[in-house]
Amino acid sequence: MAPPNDPISPVFNALQSQSSGKYFDLSNGKLSVKGVPLLSEVPSNISFSHFHPAYQSSDAPLPLLQRVRASSHKGAFLGFNKEGPSDRQLNSLGKLINRDFLSIFRFKTWWSTMWVGNSGSNLQMETQWVLLDVPEIKSYVIIIPLIEGSFRSALHPGSDDHVMICAESGSSAVKASHFGAVAYVHASDNPYNLMKEAYSALRVHLNTFRLLEEKTVPNLVNKFGWCTWDAFYLTVEPVGVWHGVNEFVEGGVSPRFLIIDDGWQSINMDDEDLKEDTKNLVLGGTQMTARLYRFEECKKFRNYKGGTMLGPDAPSFDPNKPKLLIAKAIEIEHAEKDRDKALQSGITDLSLFETKIQKLKTELNEIIGGGESSASNESCGSCSCSDKNYGMKAFTGDLRTKFKGLDDIYVWHALCGAWGGVRPGSTHLSSKIIPCKVSPGLDGTMTDLAVVKIVEGGIGLVHPDQADSFYDSLHSYLSEVGITGVKVDVIHTLEYVSEEYGGRVELAKAYYKGLTHSLQKNFNGTGLIASMQQCNDFFFLGTKQISIGRVGDDFWFQDPNGDPMGVYWLQGVHMIHCAYNSMWMGQMIQPDWDMFQSDHICAKFHAGSRAICGGPVYVSDSVSGHDFDLIKKLVYPDGTIPKCQHFALPTRDCLFKNPLFDDKTVLKIWNFNKYGGVLGAFNCQGAGWDPKEQRIKGHPECYKPISCSLHVSEIEWDQKTEAAHLGEAEEYVVYLTEAKELRLMTPKSDAIHIVIQPSSFELLSFVPVRKLGRSINFAPIGLTNMFNCGGTLQELEYKTTAVESCAMIKVKGGGHFLAYSSESPKKCCLNGAEVAFEWSADGKLNLSVPWIEQAAGISDVLFAF
Repeated sequence: MAPPNDPISPVFNALQSQSSGKYFDLSNGKLSVKGVPLLSEVPSNISFSHFHPAYQSSDAPLPLLQRVRASSHKGAFLGFNKEGPSDRQLNSLGKLINRDFLSIFRFKTWWSTMWVGNSGSNLQMETQWVLLDVPEIKSYVIIIPLIEGSFRSALHPGSDDHVMICAESGSSAVKASHFGAVAYVHASDNPYNLMKEAYSALRVHLNTFRLLEEKTVPNLVNKFGWCTWDAFYLTVEPVGVWHGVNEFVEGGVSPRFLIIDDGWQSINMDDEDLKEDTKNLVLGGTQMTARLYRFEECKKFRNYKGGTMLGPDAPSFDPNKPKLLIAKAIEIEHAEKDRDKALQSGITDLSLFETKIQKLKTELNEIIGGGESSASNESCGSCSCSDKNYGMKAFTGDLRTKFKGLDDIYVWHALCGAWGGVRPGSTHLSSKIIPCKVSPGLDGTMTDLAVVKIVEGGIGLVHPDQADSFYDSLHSYLSEVGITGVKVDVIHTLEYVSEEYGGRVELAKAYYKGLTHSLQKNFNGTGLIASMQQCNDFFFLGTKQISIGRVGDDFWFQDPNGDPMGVYWLQGVHMIHCAYNSMWMGQMIQPDWDMFQSDHICAKFHAGSRAICGGPVYVSDSVSGHDFDLIKKLVYPDGTIPKCQHFALPTRDCLFKNPLFDDKTVLKIWNFNKYGGVLGAFNCQGAGWDPKEQRIKGHPECYKPISCSLHVSEIEWDQKTEAAHLGEAEEYVVYLTEAKELRLMTPKSDAIHIVIQPSSFELLSFVPVRKLGRSINFAPIGLTNMFNCGGTLQELEYKTTAVESCAMIKVKGGGHFLAYSSESPKKCCLNGAEVAFEWSADGKLNLSVPWIEQAAGISDVLFAF
């Protein structure tokens, strides 16, 4: 009972009196929702308790607490008791049969994706949540495994269709036998409300994370950027980065943020000189057993001399060199794989393989060359480069001097420092090489080079007591030299090394606490992109401050396993990861759909999804490897983007389908703009998870045209307060971006039927039609030379007098403006001057709009009738 001075009590009592009874019941071995059985044969050791939010223990803001209490009757907790304590407990929650589900599971340590089925045995290992369809009451139920005490849980498949829950501490010294709230169940008649309500309830219950709505996101979410990874891999260096940024500017799209990815750090191997960088690293994988030995940048960046790139004799850059290096490194990688296969097959004489490998490595060294870049100064050597005219500080200063629009420069680092952590004895911190132990739950995941390498080398783990000092030492230096944020990668290594530190939950708490403090102190509380973090440990423990993170696996420009079709089908897989992961991750962080390369064969496919994903747009183009015409359909000349106002999510009819290899389902995602909504239809068929082979593989038989239907009612207008009124229109104009068609639709109209080719898409923009005067129907579409044409509309106002009716529009960008008008306007004014326009009897109203730099690209358009 709340104390007399509880400010929530009156509100809660009023809400509670309006609510129905409790939704869930556990009796006679059945877990039911509103009388409908969900799980049968529930073991007698399973405990059940209704959700009663304890506001005293939560720091959630009052409106959130009120909202959670208002829906608390929809939720309940499950627990279980075992006879003896253990560090890993497995227990059935009951039997699930003949009920469609959508789930998210970890297919690698770091990455999660969707899976559908209809029984407990269909679940995959390391399932993070399962959403059940309950058509009997037109509702949905979610089961979410939780963190309780020092234990973290996940769902696993059981025999005979049982749903198993696995609670593990990650340390043999941390054991338990009783769990009172190891899983949470919640019900709602709206699947999107369900995710909001469930994770809001858990935010109050756990009080270890905050929702996205409570946090500030970094400014880069509204902007265009460039990441160096696919351009250089580990060969990244200042001259190449400079030329890369400059090419975008000269191409007419100014990057507003830059991410210098892996390759800038001072790392080396355990058997190398403690104060020297490992040399000639090229491909990802070769650096995964290396450790950080100093917080400052490596020699390539440390030796940069300020002003070098600003003068008339700035060094040139050969864009073919990174490609040659990467190609040669791939040859070496393949030769090493051939050697390893030969060894596994029983061949003992490997001399021919070793000779070939050494020959290729010599050729690689010759391409790299022994000389320093002309942007460096050898006299700087391995000193600390305290002179402000050298190193990263000089480089970032020169970048900002030349490229005025470059707001943010981020750099990459692993959660533990480098892939292999911090080298013992190299810094003031106490680090120790900890052997890695992979949880049995990950045995069912995909073979991963990163895991193999990390297990091989162990992690140089800084003691958790020094996590604050560790991150502050690294980040305060970076901030001092002009870095405004970090991309933190390889996040889920902590679970491998928690044995000596109280288990995975306690170790994670210490590290995330230190990371949070440093983020607040050094990067304005927002300058961090989380990556390789797609597990409930991170989301429940690491998102107090972090407000943006990746929702998909890496962009792969080709299949690393050599499947020639992978260049196509891997791209659809990426979109599925992002769309479905956003359902839960988007409750806590701004979904980031990752970079892509604009000259890739499937670049347009990626660009269409990024246009309406609601997050930042960035590419990883190689130097001289750009499709600027494509980029300009996503990005304004000033490097800002016409961003949607929500994060994209799958439509309801996709929730329990398989858009990857069921041979019939197109991925459909919805989002909002300020004055309308948008649907995207993407043919992602052609690949997917294979439970038997435990990998994602191609399904070429599904790589073909697929038909689908789209309707304005599929946009979930009520998911954003500001958009709700848009869903009440009597009529909409619909613009199909790829088909360049204009149509009209009412809520009662038939759906639009289209056929989507493989690795292709269509975007549909919906804008409410406004009646002007007695007979004129009008709706602005926006700039149709942009993928998200509706996102270009900045302001819209209608005025009607006795003399005339006017539509007044502020539109951002330059190009082809389109509106629907049932009649021709009397006149059109652009930025105060009357201009010519084109109108046709089918209602298309066209106008050419310039980009005006002085007005930040915004033009005033007026149509008078």
